[in-house]
Amino acid sequence: MEDAGYAVGARVLELLCHRDKGNRRETRLLGILSFVHSTVWKVLFGKVADSLEKGTEHEDEYMISEKDLLVNKYISIPKDMGTFNCGAFVAGIVRGVLDGAGFPAVVTAHFVPMEGLQRPRTTILIKFAE
Repeated sequence: MEDAGYAVGARVLELLCHRDKGNRRETRLLGILSFVHSTVWKVLFGKVADSLEKGTEHEDEYMISEKDLLVNKYISIPKDMGTFNCGAFVAGIVRGVLDGAGFPAVVTAHFVPMEGLQRPRTTILIKFAE
């Protein structure tokens, strides 16, 4: 699923840079993360992501968290598929955007249990290449 998302991410970056930025691309790390967190998320899901955080364990890790990620909201995962996360598609989109902007990274999707919530939130973990 991540590979399908990667192709979408590359196209989304191309479209947004052409339409909104006059073909300019972000050249700063925090700038591209903010662009993904706000602009890309708004185009894909109609709203800004719930949070963008810097990882505490590693200097080059960032997390985008979403309480109710649309691709996980209306899906039922069969028990034999274990911890399959449709957020992998969104992780692929994020990786495609970052890679296209010149910020190669390993991007993965994880479920994070939240106290008081029935469904876990989805966290997109971004680990930039050295």
